[in-house]
Amino acid sequence: MTIKKILIPILLINILFTFACVYIVLPEDLNSPISTTSKGWSAVVTNIGKTDAGDLHIDLAIHNQTGDWSAMKAAEGKPAVLTSDGKSTNCDTVFVNTSGHRLAPGFQMRGYIAGTKAEPETQLIYVECQGAEAAAGSTLSIDYSYVTGQYNYYEQDKNKVDTKLEINLDEVVQDLTYPIADVTDGLIQKPESEIEALNKVILNLVDVQRTDGGLQFSWQTTNPGEYPSYVHVGNPPVIGTDGILYGFYETPDIVSVPITPASGKTEWTTEVAVPQDIKGFYIMLSVESGKARLFANYAVDITDK
Repeated sequence: MTIKKILIPILLINILFTFACVYIVLPEDLNSPISTTSKGWSAVVTNIGKTDAGDLHIDLAIHNQTGDWSAMKAAEGKPAVLTSDGKSTNCDTVFVNTSGHRLAPGFQMRGYIAGTKAEPETQLIYVECQGAEAAAGSTLSIDYSYVTGQYNYYEQDKNKVDTKLEINLDEVVQDLTYPIADVTDGLIQKPESEIEALNKVILNLVDVQRTDGGLQFSWQTTNPGEYPSYVHVGNPPVIGTDGILYGFYETPDIVSVPITPASGKTEWTTEVAVPQDIKGFYIMLSVESGKARLFANYAVDITDK
């Protein structure tokens, strides 16, 4: 009886320990947490002037300081607020966003492509305040939100943060360097890098050509598996030394790509319109990885094109 009494507590301890261990197993697709060093997005004034109608016009550049890939946008339907000489003025014209694109950490931009896919147009980042003046000591406040990490069709607002930009209008910086404000170690990929995509398919950028209208990218996927596979990359945008993010935004999962056969390869091209005189481009590449409609991000150096 004594032996049985000793064995029973030991068995109970083993059972409890075994079940307790279950709770420390992490799911395979657990995303990395947001960087604890994130400063959100920042903005600086690059010029202050007047419109033809006499309204205050404030050009801005925005800088991704989240420590991760991120898209941001000013709050819809909410004006920016100018504080000048102790008086607050609502500024209803607010073009401050990344147009849906995720920008690499440490990168900064001053414009993007808006309009429509059929008729795209370059949209600079700025705020206008009707009938206002910016006295010494003026500030501009903009409510905005941002998301970080991989684009997930099923959780598009994951890691969303609502916050505020506070901009000192006395600090006008006209000599910014685009598109990289601060370098993140290991971020930049060489154009010949192999990228593992969905179902362990390997994606390669095999060629980049300047065309009359911009840049053409030739992509190749190699499928080592036993089943055909699609790998979506959308129509990747680029950003260069002028700080404009070129490429009309559409979610990467809806852009058609050819299927890669089992144990085979396939190739296709994408294009982005850019001015002939702009150089120093980086591709902001989104690659379907891990599972369907989940996209990892890569900054690909094509500065020599």
